[in-house]
Amino acid sequence: MKAITRDKYGTADVLQIEDIPIPEPADDELLIRVHHTTVNRTDCSILSGKPFVTRFFTGLIKPSFRVTGTDFAGEVVKIGEKVHLFSEGNRVWGLNDQGLASHAEYMTIKEDKAVALIPDNFIYAEAVACAEGAHYAYNFVNKISLKSSDKVLVIGATGAIGSAALQILKSQGIYVTAVGNTKNIELLRSLGADKVYSYEKESFTAIDKEKYNFVLDAVGKSSFGECKKLLLPKGIYISSELGPHYENLYLPLITKWKGSKRVIFPIPSDAKRSVLYLSELMEKGQFRAVIDRHYPAEEIKEAYEYVQSGQKTGNVIIDFTTKTKGNMARALDD
Repeated sequence: MKAITRDKYGTADVLQIEDIPIPEPADDELLIRVHHTTVNRTDCSILSGKPFVTRFFTGLIKPSFRVTGTDFAGEVVKIGEKVHLFSEGNRVWGLNDQGLASHAEYMTIKEDKAVALIPDNFIYAEAVACAEGAHYAYNFVNKISLKSSDKVLVIGATGAIGSAALQILKSQGIYVTAVGNTKNIELLRSLGADKVYSYEKESFTAIDKEKYNFVLDAVGKSSFGECKKLLLPKGIYISSELGPHYENLYLPLITKWKGSKRVIFPIPSDAKRSVLYLSELMEKGQFRAVIDRHYPAEEIKEAYEYVQSGQKTGNVIIDFTTKTKGNMARALDD
């Protein structure tokens, strides 16, 4: 089978397309024919081994998985003898943010891990675009206690995490102000944002007079210091990154005991819980995929480089069902 592999940490240049054996599922595993996967920020971190703390989960000296990839959408083609929840022919999706070896034509996953049936109203590409970024977004939102009267500011609302956070918050009836780039202002409105700002045209921290219960930075480009003035008393700031000086690691401890405004660092957990929660939203029509580009597997390096540029909107899809070269427009699955 065709797979994307690497033998060391580094840039996209360490990636290669390799022909390796199709894995055999264990008794409690599913063998999945991967239709689509993504390249996301987690993949980029696992590829580079940075920040260094990543390596405690993915291999200290060299990667634990030669095959890259953290999420998937595909078809079950074989099941182990002890599998009871899934059958051959099921359309499934899921993720593992510590690595899943899903950048391949086939992969295995245990049936008790973060894998679920794809809702009937979603195609493969749309399902996988609801995985990694939405998992992190849900782990933003489930770290706070929301009330219907709360107001939330989402910074970086056009990325995979931000667009998912916006939709999750709106599904709960929360007032959301979204910050993104100019070209995606209408996208943010279509996802339900109550107010929008383009960071390319205006400094929302300087002109926004509204105060918020929560500020969620989905791209890690702000700081608690500059957003503190936007928070109400007892307001909470959450960022997807460690901060310019790694302050988001220690500020949660300091602000817990000092001051009326807090920082929480959203350590992600329980990917299975995320997948099941998102499946419910998808089935109810309260969550939709945001897709930027499709790439064939042969252009994996270009896909990584594009994601690392920081310019993507939503998700970048890798298609393992086509060998067509060139950047593709959104296409229907086989």
